[in-house]
Amino acid sequence: MTTKEMLQFALNLSDKAVMTHLDTMSDDPTQYPTPNGGCHPLWVLGHLTLIEGYIPAVFFGEANPAAHWGHLFGEHTQPVADASLYPSFAEVRSKYLELRSRNLQLLESLSEADLDRPTKAPPQGREREFATFGSSLLVLAMHQTMHRAHATDAQRAAGRGNILAGAGAAPAETVNAN
Repeated sequence: MTTKEMLQFALNLSDKAVMTHLDTMSDDPTQYPTPNGGCHPLWVLGHLTLIEGYIPAVFFGEANPAAHWGHLFGEHTQPVADASLYPSFAEVRSKYLELRSRNLQLLESLSEADLDRPTKAPPQGREREFATFGSSLLVLAMHQTMHRAHATDAQRAAGRGNILAGAGAAPAETVNAN
């Protein structure tokens, strides 16, 4: 497996692992994952969308097409329960899909050697993680999977069935509690 193939695999796997759970919460997008709040599904989706938009900004210094949502979904923002303060789940999801597709097309256009190219504008304080095109794309996939727990915890908090169903988990009644 080449580095490029590994990055494509990681991006596609992380997308499926997270979006499957976020999509199940589209009818309850501001369900907090804990009684004490936390990152609800709409905030997670918006945050992931914002980060997808950073890739061309980091690589080439281009503007982030989701930057106008930074005050809602940026790193130091606090998710709020009032859905009317956010764009709709469908709007954010559509933008996410657009930006993820663009990033996958960008990856497809790169050679193995291009993956070692230095980025033009790595985020301040994260220069090492975003030093090259390849490391930036790996961080993108890893970052997405880190937010999967928020989505699955929101599902659990909403009382939505076995979140592991279809992921190779044994049904709850067959698990030995000893």
